[in-house]
Amino acid sequence: MIDLTHLALLGLAGYRGTQLAVHDTILDPVRDRIIGWHERRLSSRPRNAVVALISCVYCMGWWVSGALLATYLLATGTFHQAPLLVHGIEWLAVAGLAVLLNRLDDTLSRITG
Repeated sequence: MIDLTHLALLGLAGYRGTQLAVHDTILDPVRDRIIGWHERRLSSRPRNAVVALISCVYCMGWWVSGALLATYLLATGTFHQAPLLVHGIEWLAVAGLAVLLNRLDDTLSRITG
């Protein structure tokens, strides 16, 4: 099981990765191409799902957090040291912290204008 320090760092990285994927201008060209691809066939369910994924901090945050956690576990060689269920709970914790930080960021930006 991951200690609280690593869990917190992964949550912070999940928050930042989610911001990068959903909001940061550096990925605007990629998002614009995906939106254009979607607009050519609006009735496509897979295209709707992709656009929902890239525009939702909760959806994207879940997958970014999972990818970060998996990368961390595999890179440190700790993936096989705990049952898969424990890693699932860790994924929930990392994603939960990331989304909490996203909510805090959204709230503070509304307050400060």
